Amino acid sequence: MKSLSDWLAYIERQHPKTIAMGLERVREVAGRLSLGKPARHVIMVGGTNGKGSTVTFTEAIARAAGWKTGAYTSPHLLRYNERVRIDGRDADDAALVTAFEAVEAARADTPLTYFEYGTLAALWLFQRAALDLAILEVGLGGRLDAVNIVDADVAVITTVDLDHQDYLGDDREKIGFEKAGIARAWKPLVLGEDDPPSSVLGHAYAIGASTWRANNDFFFERIDDASWQWREVGYEVALPLPKLVAPAQLRNAATAIAALRALDVEIPDAALVEGVANASLPGRLQRFERDGVEIVVDVGHNPQAARELAAWLRADATAGRTFAVYAALADKDIVGVVNALREGIAGWYIAGLEEAGPRGLDVEAFAERLTGTAASEAERHADVATALAAARAQAREGDRILVFGSFFTVAAALSVLQ
Repeated sequence: MKSLSDWLAYIERQHPKTIAMGLERVREVAGRLSLGKPARHVIMVGGTNGKGSTVTFTEAIARAAGWKTGAYTSPHLLRYNERVRIDGRDADDAALVTAFEAVEAARADTPLTYFEYGTLAALWLFQRAALDLAILEVGLGGRLDAVNIVDADVAVITTVDLDHQDYLGDDREKIGFEKAGIARAWKPLVLGEDDPPSSVLGHAYAIGASTWRANNDFFFERIDDASWQWREVGYEVALPLPKLVAPAQLRNAATAIAALRALDVEIPDAALVEGVANASLPGRLQRFERDGVEIVVDVGHNPQAARELAAWLRADATAGRTFAVYAALADKDIVGVVNALREGIAGWYIAGLEEAGPRGLDVEAFAERLTGTAASEAERHADVATALAAARAQAREGDRILVFGSFFTVAAALSVLQ
């Protein structure tokens, strides 16, 4: 196999399951690869929503401070290379192929999932890059996620809400316990929520992890239309509003700052200012303008994310009508998402996501799931591109189109808009 696409097709076939929770197999292969700590400092970011944005803020601030960084995130939007960044640049095909070759040689007959292959390849590349900081985004849950073979200096849990219940449990307490598994004894655990589940706090207490909790141990508040303040006892700093515009991004930025300060390494105020101002991430309320119509794409795919989208719509009332283009994976709480956004949507356009494989839905099955909701009379389209075209045909100058529901949805929209 010579190309990255060949390798990606190969690793997708090497385990009978897309998701296989547990650390034994991946830890065994990591040992054969002699993988140690991937950087001088490691921050691990878990949670239901806000992980990718928190990683991006952390990376941008650290790079502004002059650190050499590595960031591992998932899933990707358009290219697999997006998942592995070294010093702010996506890993190139050749580097990823070399890393996959190393993992393949080490695994022998040990089956690995697609995500496990990718995690080991990223860690292999990071270990060879002489990084100051590695920022690792948890894939699913935390306790049994492949990323958790690394002992982080600081663990972060952004939010805890209902998602992936088949794997993590059916309430916040069970899900919180799974996510708290990334914490380490006597190391800081940064919590982005004001009121995290008691299972998270209880686990931290049991292992002696020191918690840094939003609006308890660190604080953030908006000052005016252009600035906000981050503070803790004995320290405060005024900052520009993030380029990432969703209401939750202020909390994500504040959580990232707390994670970096928990490392107990000096970070200049100027780096905080520059990092917060410049951090950007595709697919998070990313805006386009076409023929006087604002088109906004967002990866939000669960009820908590939909509530954040609804809050943004209420706060940004400058547009005329808002039309929704929605496509989702089969294992998501589709009704909960629509209910969170039922107000303020002038028309719904739903699309199939058959390209998502076993987790995808054709539009008729999707529509059946939406019976009795605000989207029950939605226009049906086979794919996102067609649904977006239909919404654009209906919209007038000054209107807005919101395209959301999954990384697959956003990727399809970006392939048209870009």
